[in-house]
Amino acid sequence: MTAKLDGPSLLPAAGGKAKHIVVLLHGYGADGHDLLGLAPSWAPSLPDAVFYAPNAHERCEVGFGFQWFSLEDRSPARMVAGVEAAAPVFNAWLDARLAEHGLDESACALVGFSQGTMVALHVGLRRAKPLAGILGFSGALIAPEKLPAEIKSRPKVMLVHGTADQVVPAGALSAAVKGLDAAGISAQTLLRPGLGHGIDAEGMTRGLGFLKSVLG
Repeated sequence: MTAKLDGPSLLPAAGGKAKHIVVLLHGYGADGHDLLGLAPSWAPSLPDAVFYAPNAHERCEVGFGFQWFSLEDRSPARMVAGVEAAAPVFNAWLDARLAEHGLDESACALVGFSQGTMVALHVGLRRAKPLAGILGFSGALIAPEKLPAEIKSRPKVMLVHGTADQVVPAGALSAAVKGLDAAGISAQTLLRPGLGHGIDAEGMTRGLGFLKSVLG
């Protein structure tokens, strides 16, 4: 795999060796710094966690930031092809981080926003060993009909979405829940009234609660 990921990180608030890894996957046209902004608020409650926010491996086609895959063609086939192409790049990076810290998947949680949620769900449910959890904001489950045949592990999942999201409509939440249920995963959900394509204080608070519960 020639593509490499890099980006900002935040060391454990407690100092010393990391006992947990939280990976923050940004959305289309953003970068790691955009989502790493969540980490300072969460770190005091997850003092032994190292936070990583890798930049996606492709420069974004809109002229700024990065992308996990192209959105010029949003047909189902192209979306599937895009996330499948991104998966080995992210998996290789994640394997390296786990090895670096001497941890396994049970100590790792993925947090995605928008396109980052799509990647987190696609990758996290197809890894041989279950991650501690996947927390997805304002995202979607790509090709839910493919999941029952391809799922390899069943981590805990929480999905958060705003009812006024005009980028990824709130209906994506119910579609994801249905797809996950068909694959044997009962996801926690939080629907935020009036929220657009973003993360609000309640989502951050409830998301932190989820992370604390799955990471122990």
